[in-house]
Amino acid sequence: MTVVLIVRHGLTSSTGKALTGWLPGISLDDRGEAQAAAVGDRLARLPLTAIVSSPLERCVQTATAIAARQVNADHAGPPAVDIEDRLGECRYGDWTGQPLRKLARDPLWRVVQAHPSAVTFPGPGGESMLGMQQRAVAAVRDWNARLGPDATYLICSHGDVIKAILADALGMHLDMSQRIQVDPCSLSIVRYTTLRPFVLRMNDVGADAAALAGLARTAAKPHAEADAQIGGGAGSGS
Repeated sequence: MTVVLIVRHGLTSSTGKALTGWLPGISLDDRGEAQAAAVGDRLARLPLTAIVSSPLERCVQTATAIAARQVNADHAGPPAVDIEDRLGECRYGDWTGQPLRKLARDPLWRVVQAHPSAVTFPGPGGESMLGMQQRAVAAVRDWNARLGPDATYLICSHGDVIKAILADALGMHLDMSQRIQVDPCSLSIVRYTTLRPFVLRMNDVGADAAALAGLARTAAKPHAEADAQIGGGAGSGS
């Protein structure tokens, strides 16, 4: 069996505000750097066979912070971060760089919410969400085969991509993926066997009492949104 740890990148200044997609130069802010360090500390004594990242800067920064904290018994230094293009963000086409508040008024938003499998983002280079899921799941399966059944490795990717991977592992249609929450620097774990995947953990942020209190406040808001966060959002504690 192969165990895959799936981490979303940490917060950036635009997380939950705009759909940055593949825009270059989107890096972690101070909060995101602290989140990446914290998840790296949590995983420091778990020996990882490999660390694989989306090519986008915010993911590479997160993965590098995790790698730097790996406790290496042979003192060989931190493991390298392997780049995997297929784990990159969904290509949002004309939606890239747009504020989420503006996009929520687009008729396509409702389709993304209810039937993401039917969505292809408009404009040059716009990708279908189904195509995004297919290439991301294929990447995971290929790395599973490459690293072997005894491997425990980590991938760092993006909110929508991780939701699509988890939906596949759960045997859910992609249209159900909007029921899954994936917060910044959250940890999900999937064990892949020859018969089926087992989802061991989802959206684990190591919540403490303060974080749980923040979640309760969010749930108590009378105007709480029912829409899923396209791009993954800024987290339930925000």
